[in-house]
This record gives sequence, C-alpha cells and structure tokens, in this order.
Amino acid sequence: MYAVIDIETTGGQYNQEGITEIAIYKFDGAEVVDQFISLVNPEIPIQPFVVKLTGINNAMLRSAPKFYEIAKRIIEITDNCVLVAHNAQFDYRILKTEFKRLGYDFNKNTLCTVELAKKLIPDLPSYSLGKLVRSLGIPIADRHRASGDAMATVRLFKLILSKDLEKDIVKSLVKSEVKQGVSPKLLDIVESLPTKTGIYYIHKENGDLIYIGKSKNIKHRINQHFTNNSKQSLKIQHEVFAVTFEETGSELIALLKESEEIKINKPIYNRAQRKNIFLWALYAEKNADGYLTLKVDKADGRKKEITAFATLQEGRNLLFKVAEEYQLCQKLLHLYESKKDCFQYKLKQCYGACIGEESPENYNARVLQFLEQYRFENENMVIIDKGRHVSERSAILVENGIYKGYCFYDLNYQINNIQILKNIIIPMQSNRDTLNIIKGYIRKEKGIKIVRF
Repeated sequence: MYAVIDIETTGGQYNQEGITEIAIYKFDGAEVVDQFISLVNPEIPIQPFVVKLTGINNAMLRSAPKFYEIAKRIIEITDNCVLVAHNAQFDYRILKTEFKRLGYDFNKNTLCTVELAKKLIPDLPSYSLGKLVRSLGIPIADRHRASGDAMATVRLFKLILSKDLEKDIVKSLVKSEVKQGVSPKLLDIVESLPTKTGIYYIHKENGDLIYIGKSKNIKHRINQHFTNNSKQSLKIQHEVFAVTFEETGSELIALLKESEEIKINKPIYNRAQRKNIFLWALYAEKNADGYLTLKVDKADGRKKEITAFATLQEGRNLLFKVAEEYQLCQKLLHLYESKKDCFQYKLKQCYGACIGEESPENYNARVLQFLEQYRFENENMVIIDKGRHVSERSAILVENGIYKGYCFYDLNYQINNIQILKNIIIPMQSNRDTLNIIKGYIRKEKGIKIVRF
C-alpha cells in the first residue's frame, strides 16, 4: 500500500517552515482507497511569494486545525504504507520535522516520483510536476494546491508502475512488508484482490517473483491457484508471501504485458511461457494450378507466416470459420480431402475451386480479402479498447507493422493526434509473440475499434 502525499508550506528558513495544507491519498496500486485533505494553521506567517504561488493566505488558516490536531489521522492513513511524493525528500523532511516537535519519531520508506520518472521515462525536458504530467497527457487541476498536486502524483505514479517492467517497485514493497512482520494467510490475500481484468504477480518472502499471470478476474484466478492440487499450485501455495496486481481493463494489454514481463523476469513457475508460446502457424502458397492454399503447420522460422496459434486445433478452427465466411474450399484449406468431386461444391458451400469450377483469380481474391486483416507489414494503426474504469480507454500502437506499446487516456482528455499518443505510450518490445497476440485478439474480439493512420 502507498500513501501519496503533497504538502504546501509557509516558506522560510530551512527546517523553520510550517505546513499550510496537506493531502494524502492511500493508493493500492490500482485505485485510491482512502484520502485525507486539510488546511493547516502553521502558527507562523506565510511568505508573500508563497501566497502568490498557492493562493493560500494567513486569513484562510486562522480557523484551520493545527498540526497536532491532525497528527493522529496522518499516522492512521499512512500506517503500513510506503510514502510517495514528487520530490519525496522535501515532503518527508517537513513531516518528520513536525512530528519531531510533538516528540514522535515518524519513520517511513519513501519513493520519489522525480527519481522514478527520470529512470523509467528518460530524456524529458523537465521533471517538475506541472511540465512532466502535461508532457505525459496527465490532467492536473488546482496546481500548487495539495489536493491537485497529490492527485496528479497518484496518476503519475500509476503510469510509473506500468513502466516498471522488472517490478523493482513492487518487489521493494513486499520486502518492506517482511520487515514489518506482515504475513498474510492465503484467504487474506484472495480477499484483498479485485475481480477485474489485469496482471497479477506472485511473490515469495524476499520479494522475488515466482509466477506472473493474467486474468479477466484476478481474485477468481488466484483463488484457483490456492485451491488447486496440481504439483505447481501446491508449490506456489507453499512459497507465496504476497500477491500484487496491476489492473489493465483491456485483456489485450494484459496478454501483452504477461508475455513481455515473463520474458524479462523469468519467474520460476512460468517456464513454459519464457519461450515462444505460438507453436503453430498459418501459411499461404500457390499450388500448381495457381490457387492460393492455406495450411496450419508447425511454426518454421524460415517461412513467412500469416498468423500463429498456441494449438493446432485453434488454427483448424479458424480455417473452418474462414471456409464458411468466405466460401473457400475446404480441400484447398487442407481440411477436407476428396478422391472425387468436391463435397462442399455439391452442397453449394463453395464455388468449386478445387475441381476447376472457379477461376484462380476469383478464388484468390477472397483468400486475399481474408488475409488482409492479418498482414501487419507497414501497417499503422491504433487499437482502442477498454480502460481500467468507465471514464477511460486504452490504446495500443502499431507503427510500420511494429508493436510500439500501449497507454491509457481519460475520455475527458481526448487524444486528437498521433504525436500526443506517442508521448504517453508505454514502450514495449515487438516480437513474434506480441504481434501474434494482437492478431489473435483482433480475430476474436468484436468490441474493439481500430484507427488506421
């Protein structure tokens, strides 16, 4: 759990500043679960330049609570949390100083979104909060007020968590829980998880990842891990210390992140998914009579594939569907062999290409129409899918046939040109698996929108 904080102060000499406003959002990595926002009477005057910057003046604070009156609430909302702030050194120092005046030793692990952004989102012109969030397409309101800046930091931190493909941040969180002596039981872990679509990460006690998975219902899937009697599940049940997660809303993003993060982190119980998961592929070639034939065969890197499948049956199912929708001959799809006439032609389910009743030109035109949706060469498109909540959408970018990455955007903050999209995209690796995941998702899902540019 994280406590995302922003503090406004009076200004003045080092360690002599007083707090004028504080905002704390308790954040579980997916959403805000609690919050505390309050003006604070610092009992000292505010510097004029700070009044001009924040709009908070001495008159506004006369009836505000003093720090000792809100100290208990701050301790409660930050309990068992890592403190997150933009320039965390400043906010943490101010808090520690105020608590020290009360004779209380306030100690927390901290994360700084300035440092994290420089590491995970390099080469930006500025890392000040206002300029940084604007360059990333993150909306910000009430700039230089604690609640507005803290909420912008929450959104920034959410983006940073998505970009942390090696999961160093969540690993450090698990380690801090070990130090605090937190040891949840399996049922407690399950109850803390959402019933939403996303990625989940199973950690052992030292924070290391032992399994990464995706699900449309994270809680249900983890419950299956914890109640299954398979050899692997029993090992996971014995070793698990914590489960962290990342909501994606979009199943496509969950599939893509699962594939890449397994290859990066190499969890011990994901052995089968560390290598290519698509062992079968669809190939097209002309036969001696000039007809394009389609065949599902074992994947061969020396041949140019159209798309790929995890199982042979998945590929054959597609060919049956193609035969029906495009009236293609099952014999030329290697689904039906006839020693005599084409049975499909007699049933008027195709035009008889395999017995010469349809010209290669007509038949091949329908095959190419089918293949068009799977050809990514030089393809430029954005796939619009579900977001993590109703006011959000996700976007997956494919440029020149290469998968570039994904992002989330607020419906109130429309993405109206491709350059803005590129600024906020979370870069991902493009490889055979990712492209086939995208092709397979497009093939199956009807609710997505594809914008070509």
